[in-house]
Amino acid sequence: MYEYDEDCLKTFIKNQGQLFDEPVAETLEEAEAFLEDCMAVIVDSIGEVREFLAEEGLDVDGMSDEEIEEASEVFAIPGGRYLIVEG
Repeated sequence: MYEYDEDCLKTFIKNQGQLFDEPVAETLEEAEAFLEDCMAVIVDSIGEVREFLAEEGLDVDGMSDEEIEEASEVFAIPGGRYLIVEG
């Protein structure tokens, strides 16, 4: 289980439209509950994002780091970490 800090939660609330047509959370508490429910993952680098997506069965070979960063389920958190939310 991950602990979602304030930077993570605010990033998700601000950018949730990249993954969902309608907001799924408006408050930090709602964001935390949603991320817990869908078992969102926090990783420390784009390399770990690539690893995670490959383990989940996505074909990331040949994709640049920028392309992976632009994936709708990948949220860049200030400080270099990434939140991965499978919608």
